[in-house]
Amino acid sequence: MDEVEVVVAHAERATLRLGDVFLKVDADQARIDVEVEAMALAPVPTPQVLWRRPPVLAIAAVPGTALGRLGEPSTASAAAWAAAGAAVRTLHEAPLPSRTGQAGRGLDELAADLDGECARLVDHGVLPADLVARNRRVAEAALRPWTPVFTHGDLQITHVFVGAEDEVTGIIDWSEAGRGDALFDLAVLTLGHEERLGEVVSGYGDGVDPDVIRGWWSLRSLLVVRWLAEHGFDPFAPGCEVDVLRSRM
Repeated sequence: MDEVEVVVAHAERATLRLGDVFLKVDADQARIDVEVEAMALAPVPTPQVLWRRPPVLAIAAVPGTALGRLGEPSTASAAAWAAAGAAVRTLHEAPLPSRTGQAGRGLDELAADLDGECARLVDHGVLPADLVARNRRVAEAALRPWTPVFTHGDLQITHVFVGAEDEVTGIIDWSEAGRGDALFDLAVLTLGHEERLGEVVSGYGDGVDPDVIRGWWSLRSLLVVRWLAEHGFDPFAPGCEVDVLRSRM
């Protein structure tokens, strides 16, 4: 029998792997609803749903290997990164889903959350005030009107799998999917790997504003540093979120 591998686990959710089957356990079944619906609608390769018995969702592993990992150099080819950009474009051009996703939060709400989080980062001594202030200014570029598209909402490079022919073989973890800002997806995909942005854009095509992407890198990192630290992750690890913020100085 295959061993059980704990892929990720914290107070909100856990993902286990047993051979070619992933078991996702989530305290919020609404996130599972979003994931199942999004995978059924998305015009890109997604995992097969094997069964669902709340609070557990069983899905099949996708073929290929992840595009990379945050904090580590990606060994994927330029063609693979371009293929990822093309797949994201296909998703963004699909009919809109009914739900608003993580990438679709209103500008007023997002700005308020960002201001509050910046204050907490400084008040609690998590990050230096000058680092927070500089990245808050950079983040302004992301706070602008946008046309909603079908977004993944959590398009980390570990969620994009590519095959031996540099094709996208699967995109996983759709619990944050819905209507949202296209450039949010591209920013999350290239977070910590900004040298790959040109390759992604070569596959994605027109409509990418680098200043907005940089704004989302700062905004996303500022909002998640405390959450990551409180849930057993290390945003201070080399190449991760705090280094992304430092690179803007």
